[in-house]
Amino acid sequence: MTKQGVASKLMLAVALVLVALAAFPAVHSIGVCNGVLGNNLPAPSDVVTLYRSKRIDAMRIYEPESKVLTALSGTGIAVLMDVGPALPSLASSPSAAAAWVKANVSSFPGVSFRYIAVGNEVMDSAGQSTILPAMRNVQRALAAAGLAGIKVSTSVRFDVFNNTSPPSNGVLADKSGFLRPILNFLASTGAPLLANVYPYFAYKGNPRDIQLSFATFVPGSTTVNDNGLTYTNLFDAMVDSIYAALEKAGTPGVKVVISESGWPSDQGFGATAQNARAYNQGLINHVGNGTPKKSGALETYIFAMFNENLKDGDELEKNFGLFKPNMSPAYAITF
Repeated sequence: MTKQGVASKLMLAVALVLVALAAFPAVHSIGVCNGVLGNNLPAPSDVVTLYRSKRIDAMRIYEPESKVLTALSGTGIAVLMDVGPALPSLASSPSAAAAWVKANVSSFPGVSFRYIAVGNEVMDSAGQSTILPAMRNVQRALAAAGLAGIKVSTSVRFDVFNNTSPPSNGVLADKSGFLRPILNFLASTGAPLLANVYPYFAYKGNPRDIQLSFATFVPGSTTVNDNGLTYTNLFDAMVDSIYAALEKAGTPGVKVVISESGWPSDQGFGATAQNARAYNQGLINHVGNGTPKKSGALETYIFAMFNENLKDGDELEKNFGLFKPNMSPAYAITF
């Protein structure tokens, strides 16, 4: 065979591989939450530029921010957007949901919306009763606007689950009755459950029984064996307890997306730059492989992009950022 013939066959083989890759796009597993509770944060255009420079291809925002959405337009960055304070009106009025979708989703056709989060860690019973009606109204409004590919969910705290150790014992907590019909809705629409999972707070609450190394992905630390599965880090154990709870609730097909996870770098027990880097770098390196119970990439959003000096609560809440407000790294991190 001539050299030209060999070259032609090689070129054809490369072309076929590229076509195959295009047909099966890469699974992206890491995004970062972009909170805005600060009076010294960079402009949205600069924030988006930083995301792109670090190759962060997904962003969570906590309510529609027109300047952020404008900056995101055309970038291909996937967006998880919360409805923010609109939750009550979205629950009570289908027309309000249609208007909200028109103003905040349809008006930004260049934005790659992936999920709408209807409520974030809603814990009062009155608020919880509005979640499912609002989800239904938003989902119908998206479908009517030709945007049915955008999935509607809600973001829950980890403590809506109980008996989470060992992971296979996980169940819905007694206070989580509101969640069962939501899970049925998610199962019917193919949307994932959004869950905020923080090994930091589990470690902070029980440092006697939870080793720091186990909480921060340090290799060779404590292992937990459960029904033939081996856990080498707390994050996997917490996530798999959610999967176990979903199975017991009769919705084993509902996927889980980790809508927040992170570690503070200052102003709290175990809150150091070293520990924050160990956790967040470990998380970035790990989630592409899934958990012992569920293999495959686990979509996860790190909290948060920046330290936010106006956040309420303990001082440590202001120090979850991967970056300082001047966009310099809080500690070394690689995506």
